[in-house]
Amino acid sequence: MDDLFKQLTHGIYVIAVSDGVHHNAFTAAWVMQVSFDPPLLAISINPEHYSYSLLQAGGVCTVNVLGQDQAHIAEHFGRSHDKDKMAGFVWQQGLSTAPILANSLAYFDCQVSHYTEAGDHKIVVCNVIAGAILHRGKPLLYNQTGDMDGSDELY
Repeated sequence: MDDLFKQLTHGIYVIAVSDGVHHNAFTAAWVMQVSFDPPLLAISINPEHYSYSLLQAGGVCTVNVLGQDQAHIAEHFGRSHDKDKMAGFVWQQGLSTAPILANSLAYFDCQVSHYTEAGDHKIVVCNVIAGAILHRGKPLLYNQTGDMDGSDELY
């Protein structure tokens, strides 16, 4: 099954969340545009993770697009359980107050619209309130990361 699901083409992103006081970030691959008007993105998140509680409390996030040369960043935010895993990276504050990863290719600044149940995850539908292309480059794709997320053992 793992090989089959890796045929789905999608990018790798760092999702940064904030409750107004605390910030966190995690790596996500299950992100997609779901509307033109209004501009909406959907993000899949594990509700057992710390970032989910911050997202629920603050209602804001950024979707930061990683470049092909940034797999190490994806790995850091995908596996790190450090108390302050955001340290060592340059962050800016978005319009929503959620952190923006300064060296990402681009970002979408979002406010949560609503949540939907999706098996062992939640789908978070977000209004895009701002965003920009920060650097030019090719985005990092999920099928370029091997088993970085450990998904092979889940299928």
